Amino acid sequence: MITEKDVQFYKDNGYLLVKGVFNRDEVLGMRESVERIIQRAARSKSDHNHAWQGDFLPPEQLKKLVLKGFHDVHYHDAAFMRAVIHPNMVSVLQGIIGPNVQLHHSKMLVKPPSNGAAFPMHQDYPYFPHRDHSMLAASVHLDDADTENGCLCVVPGSHKQGPMPHVGAHYLNHKEHPISSGTPCPAEAGDVLFFNYLTIHGSDVNRSERTRRNVLFQYRDASDLPTEQVHFDWGMGLMVSGENPDFRNVKPNYQIITTDKVV
Repeated sequence: MITEKDVQFYKDNGYLLVKGVFNRDEVLGMRESVERIIQRAARSKSDHNHAWQGDFLPPEQLKKLVLKGFHDVHYHDAAFMRAVIHPNMVSVLQGIIGPNVQLHHSKMLVKPPSNGAAFPMHQDYPYFPHRDHSMLAASVHLDDADTENGCLCVVPGSHKQGPMPHVGAHYLNHKEHPISSGTPCPAEAGDVLFFNYLTIHGSDVNRSERTRRNVLFQYRDASDLPTEQVHFDWGMGLMVSGENPDFRNVKPNYQIITTDKVV
C-alpha cells in the first residue's frame, strides 16, 4: 500500500496522505453508519455540540459553529470495527509503526455545511501522552475535503519539536500558530491522512454547502506505554497487527466504583 519513500516522508514530515484506502462502497457504508449513530444519539438525548471554545475566534462566531463528535464509534457500529482492521489500513500501519500495532481509541467528527466548527492548531499529545511517541491518528475521509469545507492542515516536521505548551491543554497559542500556518491536506472520500500525535494540526471552519465527515482512529506501537492515566478506554489495546510483546500488559487496570445512587 505504501513504499519505503512514503515511510521516509512520514518520518521526515510527521504525516502521510494515502489515497484510496477505502473503496466507494465502504465509504458509503460508513456514511450510513455515521447517520445512524447521530440519530441514535439524538433519540437518547446525547447529541451535543462538541465545537471547541476559546479565544481563537470572536465569541459571536463561536456561537454559530457546530461540530458533531462521538468517541468509540467501533462500539456503536461494526462498519468501523471493519475499518479499524481493514487490510489496507494494516498495511500502512505496519510500514509506519511496525509489526505490532494496537488501537487506542476511535471517534467521529462531522462538520455540517456553512457553520462546521474549526479546530485550532494543536498536538494530540496532551490528551494521551505516551513514552515513545509512536501514537498516530488515521483520519478516514468520508467526504471530499478541501479548504472550503475545512480540510485538515498540518505543519510538516513539527513532530520533531516534541511536546509543546498548550492553552488549557487544548490548543496552541492561536496568535503564534494560526490555522493559516498549516499546510492544507485536501483529500477525496476514501483517502486516509496519517499523522503523528506530535504533529501540529488543525482545520478551519466549513464555509461550503458540503458536509465534511471524518472518522479518526488512534493507533500506537504495542510496546509504547502511556505516561499518564488519562483517556483510558475499555477497548484500548485491541491488537490490529502482530502480537503484544508484554504478556502481563494486555488491558487497562480498571476499578469498578460502586455508589448508593439509584439509576
